[in-house]
Amino acid sequence: MPAKCREIMNIMETLAPSKLAADWDNVGLLLGDPEKEVRRILVSLDITPEVVEEAVARGAGLIISHHPLFLRPWKHLRFDRGQGALVRRLVQEDIMVYSAHTNLDYATLGISYHLAIKLGLEDIEVLVPTYQEKYYKLITFVPEEAEAKVREAICEAGAGWIGNYSHCTFRTQGIGTFLPLAGTSPYIGEEGKLEEVKEYRLETIVPQERLPEVLKALLQAHPYEEVAYDIYPLANEGQNHGAGRIGSLSQPSTLQEFAFMVKKELGAEKVTVVGDKERKIKRVAVCGGAGSSIMDQAKNQGADVLVTGDLKYHEARRALEEGLAIIDAGHFATERVIVPALVEYLQEELKSREVMVLAAQKEREPWWLL
Repeated sequence: MPAKCREIMNIMETLAPSKLAADWDNVGLLLGDPEKEVRRILVSLDITPEVVEEAVARGAGLIISHHPLFLRPWKHLRFDRGQGALVRRLVQEDIMVYSAHTNLDYATLGISYHLAIKLGLEDIEVLVPTYQEKYYKLITFVPEEAEAKVREAICEAGAGWIGNYSHCTFRTQGIGTFLPLAGTSPYIGEEGKLEEVKEYRLETIVPQERLPEVLKALLQAHPYEEVAYDIYPLANEGQNHGAGRIGSLSQPSTLQEFAFMVKKELGAEKVTVVGDKERKIKRVAVCGGAGSSIMDQAKNQGADVLVTGDLKYHEARRALEEGLAIIDAGHFATERVIVPALVEYLQEELKSREVMVLAAQKEREPWWLL
């Protein structure tokens, strides 16, 4: 069966939580009905006339874009020009739009991560942390025969993740006591009689964003009429989200050799390079889109080169003065890496549903070169 738009929104929220977005940004479902069923999704970088017509031709009911359809407030909506005409076409064809912008920039597995992977970096870390996940300890008490069911339910809801390990829990046996009072309907025991029951103390770790879903799963799976559980905030350092990534090449390269590789791997029409072409490159910082604002952080963390887009003249001068090489491969090419990654992610998450996920083929750079 197809998926509702709301389900796809939740899948995207797991990858790129809206709380990561900058205050000025506009993300989420920007056009459409969350309850509408979706059978085809078109993934793109931008919402352009070409992308919209491709969505129409390929029967997509939902476009998932990186750049938002609406970013700044509009003073009018005219159907005879620009974005107004685009919105009218989308509405006429009943095509919804969901955008993940700075939240996808900052997400752990977001644009800069996939840019780093595409360029072959190893030991990848967040360059400029902007948000760190908080963790909680969840403890509950479960009768022996229900422990496996409850444990599976809370782990499937997002509890028990430590790094690349899932279903991480700890349990100890003990004796629980309780006295069912008047009006109760106990799972075990009788009203007015003190009971002793063999139980497991089950504990695990839960990220803050998954806590509501985990508690809901706990209460649904637990057999007791009144579920006993404790929640404690933890001082554990959570996963970092933020701008840019930094990592290392497996083998050093000259700046010129590395720039050629960047151009080839990203399919960029051109790259602009700042720095000595014979300079040895080992430590590499990357930032999809416009990343010149993090030059200082890249330099301070030992990067030999920063790969990004939209570099300005005076920024290039400052990079030369400070000894940081820069490869400007363009806004489009450094962000386009997210399109196939998003398609793969959505296909995996929706593999049990009748939903086809397609990568936009018609979008191009907004300019051409002589």
